[in-house]
Amino acid sequence: MLAFSIIAFMSLSQDIKYKAMGLGFDLAGVTDASPVNARQTEIFAQWLKSGFAGQMAYMHRNIRKRLDPAMLLENAQSVIVVGLNYTLPGHEPKPADTAAATGRIAGYAQYEDYHSFIKEQLYKLLDFIKSLAGPGVKSKICVDSAPLAERAMAVRAGLGFVGKNHILINPELGCRIFLGEIVTDLKLPPDKPIAGDCAGCRKCLDACPTGALRPDGQFDAGRCINYLTIEYKGKIPPGQAGKIGDRLFGCETCLDVCPYQQKAPACKNKQFKFYHNRARIDLQEILDLDAEAFEAKFAESPIKRLGLEGLKRNARICLANITCSA
Repeated sequence: MLAFSIIAFMSLSQDIKYKAMGLGFDLAGVTDASPVNARQTEIFAQWLKSGFAGQMAYMHRNIRKRLDPAMLLENAQSVIVVGLNYTLPGHEPKPADTAAATGRIAGYAQYEDYHSFIKEQLYKLLDFIKSLAGPGVKSKICVDSAPLAERAMAVRAGLGFVGKNHILINPELGCRIFLGEIVTDLKLPPDKPIAGDCAGCRKCLDACPTGALRPDGQFDAGRCINYLTIEYKGKIPPGQAGKIGDRLFGCETCLDVCPYQQKAPACKNKQFKFYHNRARIDLQEILDLDAEAFEAKFAESPIKRLGLEGLKRNARICLANITCSA
């Protein structure tokens, strides 16, 4: 009877992963719902203590929930982790033959808002799980904004390893991967972590425009252009603003130079909407937007989260940097 139960749950786990792939995810794995290990907990606590979280006060909240999936769901047994490759479809288009100054948009923001898209697909996966295991299955869906150490869960579930750029890297898909999780009271057999590392490579450290990727292995988010252009509130100090260059929203330099990313295939999920004209945006057009036009233009985009005034602040910085470098 015990052997039958183990086989049944192994089969259920495989069915779940196959279904996840059928829903358009590129990766799927399972880990148990145990807390993050003591060493990782210590590293996270020291990171917060060092002030490397910048203005991201939310990183200081719900710490126990972030490090222990069982705090998110009573009697949690397993965490199902999925990954969606968002490598851009083809090369970035060349700027139009015009005198207009343009600002760069990070690759992930050239797609629709991944939070909504992944949540919708995870709810479909959850419906499938309940159709097999019964409607009484208790689960909680998490996508980025939920307090869960998702990279640690993804590593344990065998989706990849965390590189020197502090991003999850899959040896085949690179480091442009969105993550989503289902914390559940189903006890499923955990997958094993995969091999991989960045030994001997420091391309991301050398390429980081601001030194946010420190030589000691720490990540100073307060210096990161992605943080400065999206999370940081208020006026960006001149010394940091000058290093932003023409980056209007986000920075992915540490992803772009990663050797694993160089050979990564393009996103194959055709349901995940991609805006082909959003690699670069006319800066004056941004400065001319009113609130209504901003809402209409970026309704389904991660850019909406920044807000109009934040985007205009970035546009002014980009214009100043472009003018200085001309």
